[in-house]
Order: sequence, then C-alpha cells, then structure tokens
Amino acid sequence: MRYLGEISGNGTLKCAGVDIAIAAYDFESYSRKTGGLTGSGEITLAPEALKSCFGKTGVQLLTDDGRLFNLTFPEKHLREPNVAQVVVTGDLQTEPNRRH
Repeated sequence: MRYLGEISGNGTLKCAGVDIAIAAYDFESYSRKTGGLTGSGEITLAPEALKSCFGKTGVQLLTDDGRLFNLTFPEKHLREPNVAQVVVTGDLQTEPNRRH
C-alpha cells in the first residue's frame, strides 16, 4: 500500500440513509497495490449518537465538502464513549497530504 495523506473535517453521520449527528473525522488514506483506495481513522461525535450506529452496516459520513465515505467498525467495543475507530471506503483523496 502507498500512503496518500491525511484528511480531516466535519460532516453528517448517516445510518441506513438517516441523518444521525454531526461528526468530526480524521482519516488516513492509502492506495492498494491491487487497485482502489482504502482508509482508516477516527470519528468523534456525541456518545448517544455513536452508540445508535456503532457496529451497524450502512453507516456513511457525508462531509461538509460533499464527499461520501462508507464506514465500518473494526472493533467490537467502544474504547471511548464519543470516539470510534473506522475503516473507510468511498470518496477518499488522491492528492498526497491534503488536510481540510
């Protein structure tokens, strides 16, 4: 994998197409040798909102600048009440070291 850079900002967390809450994100993105992009990082939002979608499928983040990310939760339990680790696919950056 090749490191592409870090992106961060704010957006709306969605679960099954329903807006859940405003969230902050901080992701690192990579290009795979086999093609395609992947990422990982953290989302931060209100604890109750995070609990309502943690571990579910169909979770997305629509960023303030219009990107749409698909999120999956690799961990089985939250380490912190308002922060979750996520694996990211979707509209990831292709420019190195871009930060919002």
